[in-house]
Amino acid sequence: MNKPYIPSQKILERYADVLVNFALGGGKGIKKGDTVLVHATESTRLLYIEVLKAVWKKGGNVIQRYGLDDAPDFKPTRTFYELASNEQLAFFPKKLAKGQIETIDHSLMLYAKTDMHALKGIDTKKMHQRNEAWKLDQKWFFEKERAKKLTWSVANYATEAMAKEAGMSLKEYWQQIINACFLDKENPIKEWRKIEATLARTVKKLNDLEIEKVHVVAPDIDLWVQIGEKRGWKSGGGANIPSFEVFTSPDWRGTEGYIKFNQPLYRYGNLVKGIELEFRNGKVVRSKATHNEDVLKTMIATKDADKLGEFSLTDRRLSRITRFMADTMYDENMGGPNGNTHVALGMSYKDCYKGDPSKVKSAEWKRLGYNDSSVHTDMFSTSPRTVTAYLKNGKTKVIYKNGQFTL
Repeated sequence: MNKPYIPSQKILERYADVLVNFALGGGKGIKKGDTVLVHATESTRLLYIEVLKAVWKKGGNVIQRYGLDDAPDFKPTRTFYELASNEQLAFFPKKLAKGQIETIDHSLMLYAKTDMHALKGIDTKKMHQRNEAWKLDQKWFFEKERAKKLTWSVANYATEAMAKEAGMSLKEYWQQIINACFLDKENPIKEWRKIEATLARTVKKLNDLEIEKVHVVAPDIDLWVQIGEKRGWKSGGGANIPSFEVFTSPDWRGTEGYIKFNQPLYRYGNLVKGIELEFRNGKVVRSKATHNEDVLKTMIATKDADKLGEFSLTDRRLSRITRFMADTMYDENMGGPNGNTHVALGMSYKDCYKGDPSKVKSAEWKRLGYNDSSVHTDMFSTSPRTVTAYLKNGKTKVIYKNGQFTL
């Protein structure tokens, strides 16, 4: 029997270097004395080791969160949902969560799945109940981020299950990760700095335009998105590796029209295909899917998950992701011939605010139309489309066509 593919030691070291010395710190890396919370599971062990070493070499401290993978004899998360009472679903260790967030300077998640469908058949209402219980943790986390006292990143570690779901061998799947993260280059961080510089120029041009709304047109899309007052466009800045997108969190109240997604969505261990959404007065008034529609509708029924939280575009010239990866982070950054459009239902990114978001009160967020929810569900399309910006000065400008920005 052939041994499963394992990336070389050099690749693992480069990957850890990118995560610790670029991704965290908003593209600047960690500093001596910083404390990093590292989430990982058994299957990520080889990369996890290199991440720990990279943090310690930099003079940083690590809080380790190392858990079990799903296995045939025990699936941790599934078993919890099968056994948990309502009281257990609602359990939230408030003091522990608050103390952890107060202690850390950075959070890094090494993501891997050994069973892509471990939660299939579990009542999704239980998962939404669990999300609601932990909403306060999310609030504290992003408040600290908005105060520029916390950074975070997520990175994938390929498994046989992930590769199989995407119709690839493990080696092919790893090659997509290696290419996407520039781990095939002698100095990946140097490559990422080039990408960040390009994205920063695009972001500046978009912000200088003072866009009031955008109109997205394609054979399967006719969607108006109101950008809103005091909004800025942003790029990843290390808060996902890889990330090539340029995004904003629009005023949810100005979303009108329909959008179909030609790429599937993974949600709670379920594959949702053929998603279509129709918006009226900012809310989803019609939703359908050709596969697992009930999962989509249950998610949308979560409080404020029927409103837009993000609008994003990926330029095909930057992304080295060429195939469907069965993973949200990669699929929302896919390049290919037409680039990528994705929108998210649910939580807004308040760091898109033009100004200091840490000083904005909850009433003002509501007035500005920033959506708040316990979920943030990305959906993506790679169909050809044209995006036209309607500017505050009354002019129009095509900002995206043929899979790339036209600024």
